[in-house]
Amino acid sequence: MSIESPLQVLPCYKVAILHPDLGIGGAERLILDAALELGELGCRVVLYTGYHNATRCFEETLDRGRRRVSWIKVHGAWMPRQISGHFHAPFAYARALWTAAALLLIERDIDAIIVDQVSAPLVLLRLFSSIKIVFYCHYPDMLLAKRDSWSRRLYRSPLDLLEQLTTGMAHKILVNSEYTRKTFARTFKPLYRIGLQPAILYPAVGRQSTPSLEKRTTSNRSAMPSKSFLSINRFERKKNLSLALQAYALFRTTNDSDAKKASRLILAGGFDERIRENVEHLKELKRCASIFL
Repeated sequence: MSIESPLQVLPCYKVAILHPDLGIGGAERLILDAALELGELGCRVVLYTGYHNATRCFEETLDRGRRRVSWIKVHGAWMPRQISGHFHAPFAYARALWTAAALLLIERDIDAIIVDQVSAPLVLLRLFSSIKIVFYCHYPDMLLAKRDSWSRRLYRSPLDLLEQLTTGMAHKILVNSEYTRKTFARTFKPLYRIGLQPAILYPAVGRQSTPSLEKRTTSNRSAMPSKSFLSINRFERKKNLSLALQAYALFRTTNDSDAKKASRLILAGGFDERIRENVEHLKELKRCASIFL
């Protein structure tokens, strides 16, 4: 099955998308919007992922019966994410390879494949197919890993080498901003020197309106504080959300009581109970809020 559209703007290409974990987040929103827009343009789209939870996902991934839509295929969900909080990267690579293998075995007549976030499947796709591949790089994974001990540096060495080698196997590389393109150039210097310079594809914003949300917002506006400070991020320590709490605490101490009552801070974003850091960091932020506020 695939997304069908009456708008045959493009030839009827079949596009397959590989995404590691189709949860709720910015990367997931981007890749889902890309799939939907390709469908609107007349492409047949299939999306292969290692995980999708019908109770925690974007609405577009479900049909009217609240079941996963037929063009999204899940393979590799049986694999663990980690062992005792370790080996996240090897398991992510293994799951991505499993999903890629399933795609190659099941799908036929694919014109192009978009690989998102994890570059490991590129080696499998290049070895066993001649399909054109686009790799979308949100940020080099090697820059997100800790290297605070010799054992961690030893553990990351082969993973970093694999990331660099497989990233260079894509026919086209895309990044999400000028900042990421410059980071790509500094991180993957050998690739940049041989001419692999990524193009920028900025994340899009959906144009469709949500009347029900606008109606609720308008009706409740009188009860809202006059000042709202909003932070939208995943609940991860690297996002430094405690800084928002500290800044808001400073705002409250430098304003009168009326200003305090007429303001609020909202911390919103991706939270996954499967991820230990998300659970731990939410508790840390609650403790921080009780201290500062």
